[in-house]
Amino acid sequence: MNHNEWVAALRGRADLAPVIARLPLWWGDSIIGSVEKAFFDAVLPAGAIGDNGWVQPVARDGDEGWLVNGELTATLAQIALALRDAGAAHTWRDEQLAVTDASGRVLGTVERAVVRQLGIASFAVHLAATSADGRHWVQQRSLTKPNDPGLWDTLMGGMVPAGDTLQQALERETWEEAGLKLDQLEGLAYGGRIATRRPCADGRAGYIVEQIDWYRCTLAGAVVPSNRDGEVEQFAQMTKDELRGRLEQGEFTTEAALILVAAGLTEG
Repeated sequence: MNHNEWVAALRGRADLAPVIARLPLWWGDSIIGSVEKAFFDAVLPAGAIGDNGWVQPVARDGDEGWLVNGELTATLAQIALALRDAGAAHTWRDEQLAVTDASGRVLGTVERAVVRQLGIASFAVHLAATSADGRHWVQQRSLTKPNDPGLWDTLMGGMVPAGDTLQQALERETWEEAGLKLDQLEGLAYGGRIATRRPCADGRAGYIVEQIDWYRCTLAGAVVPSNRDGEVEQFAQMTKDELRGRLEQGEFTTEAALILVAAGLTEG
């Protein structure tokens, strides 16, 4: 497989339909996510489903779906706790992410551990960095991380919590993951946005819907990243050839690979 074929395959893996059909998850007139058809019946307690429950089955324009009842954040909190009790949630973070409609309007919040199971869109920020001599700064994710342990990643990558602006998330995550302040980053600039939609591989009926905003910068010779939150195994500098080879061998996360391709760091 040549590099162009590898890029095409990467983009294909980042945009995949669910393996098991999913039904839309509504709140009012807005679709906020999706769930596998039998998911709620399998994991929610008695009384949680129905007109007076947390969710109820509905049909709109001839299509089946689920409607979230009551105040959105409060009901999603009850659902999240039930999924945790049923062993159907991911690693619990006590971190709230925004729940949005199709236009991006924030409607409420939800515990991060259940966004995949509920097919709720999440937002992330990444930082792609080079050194002054043209090598690429990357991190290896901690071997104990619940997602993609041990894979290589951009210099920094993290979720944007509810209530944070993109700039606030960039600043906080850059400090926590790389121990760097924004004024240490030369030529810091917005790179763009990529999107991924694909099934989760964790066996919890999840589906990833994520928008990732990414930035680029240069680290001067005396500036060296240092992890603060225990979620990074190591940092490394890679030449373009090494970076490209490791990408093509599948040693990077899908998100990082998409960003590095979008940044043009694998060309030539």
